[in-house]
Amino acid sequence: MVSGLGGDVGGAPEAMARIARPIHGEHDLDRLLDGLAAARVVLIGQVSYGSQELNDLRGTLTRKLIAERGFAGVAIAGGWPEAIRVDRYVRGLGDDDSAARALAGFERFPTWMWRNADVAAFAEWLATWNAQRPTDRRAGFYGLDLYSMYVAIRSLLSFLDDADPAAARAARELYAGLDQVAGPGVRDGAGGLEIAASCEDEVVAQLVEMQRRHAARSGRTPTGDGWFHAMQASHVLKNAESYYRALLRGRVAWNVRDGRMADTVDMLGEQLGTDGAPAKLVVWAHNRNVGDARATAMGDAGEITLGQMMRQRHPGEIALIGMTAHTGTVTCARGWDEPAQVAAVPPSADGSWELLLHDSGFPRFYVTAGSLRRTLGDRTERLQRAIGVVYRPEVERHRHYHASRLADAFDVIIHVDASRASHAVDAAVGPAASANAAG
Repeated sequence: MVSGLGGDVGGAPEAMARIARPIHGEHDLDRLLDGLAAARVVLIGQVSYGSQELNDLRGTLTRKLIAERGFAGVAIAGGWPEAIRVDRYVRGLGDDDSAARALAGFERFPTWMWRNADVAAFAEWLATWNAQRPTDRRAGFYGLDLYSMYVAIRSLLSFLDDADPAAARAARELYAGLDQVAGPGVRDGAGGLEIAASCEDEVVAQLVEMQRRHAARSGRTPTGDGWFHAMQASHVLKNAESYYRALLRGRVAWNVRDGRMADTVDMLGEQLGTDGAPAKLVVWAHNRNVGDARATAMGDAGEITLGQMMRQRHPGEIALIGMTAHTGTVTCARGWDEPAQVAAVPPSADGSWELLLHDSGFPRFYVTAGSLRRTLGDRTERLQRAIGVVYRPEVERHRHYHASRLADAFDVIIHVDASRASHAVDAAVGPAASANAAG
């Protein structure tokens, strides 16, 4: 990494204004995608899952990739079992009568991450589009998180609340930092939970059994036995215990999770491909998963990311899109497993990429990695914002920024200067759907 973080680069705002490509309508997104025409897997990241504008742009890009460019579906950094219900709905095979009801499967913290109006709107579009196509050519909706990290954490906290309240309190603080850039265990691997070996063995056994039940449910997916055998072939159950122990012990769980998500992208490509060629896929995740860790402080801390692994496995076939915002509001929580709230996002920090992008003067635009390098030089490093499901604006500079070479981390950066908080779809989900989700 380049040492030191510069403030304003002389003439950089004017230079950014020259290379910015304003987004006025969908035709501007066509030009963006034309530049990524060789990509077989397009990963779309964003600074926060709780932004309506970023969710909407993500959905628009994905609709174009599926309807106009032959992509076979979208895979989200959410629970694989929970996504099964949405997949059945968009293929016309489920019992739900709306996307909002199908999304009720995402019933654990953080529900707003996927159970929001923007995802529901995309799923409704996908269901309508699929209905006009043959069954074997319908696009799917998949979950990459084979181990359902958020469900596992909820189960772990429930166990610890009864068995070891002190450990439960420590766990909540540890997991509040899972998708942040500072806090317990980020730099030195410290911050793991002090849990007695007998307790650890018991909770791991419970989580592995939960994983076994989830694997059994996979036989109900549209691809039936083929999907189930693919899951088995990926050794999900074999690796479950090591994953859950890593989750208990600290930050290394990030690497395990992103590695498993990369495996799932590859498995999906093979399962959905034809004539020996893997299928084209869109991936939805956070900027921290999509960006190449080798270009950020995350890499210095020993972390790897989904985007990095996909680039390394499939050179020339991967496109990484990052999305940033300068200010506005966001849906988030103050602490782990706490209720959702709308928080104000302060203007981006001095020395940050977001402030430089803001200074270009455009409300919504994109820039390519190549144009950034030509304008600012190779290996230019600044701060990059990352808002997790847990967000505390008053300590944002410490917990929500990391050093990044943006042009190396992504292929394209989309900037929205002011964003608004996303809206949950809970009000559209009735008691019948909630009962169905619980079953």
